[in-house]
Amino acid sequence: MSKQTPWRKELMFSSKVQDWATPQDFFDKVNTELGPFTLDACASEQNAKCNKFFTAKDDGLTQDWYGNNVFVNPPYGRGIDKWIKKAYEESQKSRTRVVMLIPARTDTKYWHDYVMKADVIYFVKGRLKFGGSENAAPFPSAVVVFGSQWSTTAPTTTPKAHTMERP
Repeated sequence: MSKQTPWRKELMFSSKVQDWATPQDFFDKVNTELGPFTLDACASEQNAKCNKFFTAKDDGLTQDWYGNNVFVNPPYGRGIDKWIKKAYEESQKSRTRVVMLIPARTDTKYWHDYVMKADVIYFVKGRLKFGGSENAAPFPSAVVVFGSQWSTTAPTTTPKAHTMERP
């Protein structure tokens, strides 16, 4: 067993810092391909990616996302399952699409309960560097698309999966 195993495991499941900003160049690429986004449902004043956004004080989990093309980079600690469930449920409304940047944790209950109901899943090639960090994240990421843009069409039951290149 590698000497790095405990360090990596500690980082991988750490939730001390939960509001790492989405890398701007990656957001720009996603916004170009899947946007334009009209709402950042899980942001702070410092890291919001859209003019309209919800902060922790606003509690995006209790807000209505109807009629928006929503971008969500949720806190990656405990409770991420609530954000993924909310994204799926909001996407069931007409004219609402939700695009999430989440850890590609395919072994979790939320992945099988909700992510597998997505219209499209993009597995990000390589590891992202969040919030100006010098180091890449210790986990792979995925861009998950719930709902088709501005459509009343129900999502398919079998998602299409792709690899998304980093800029």
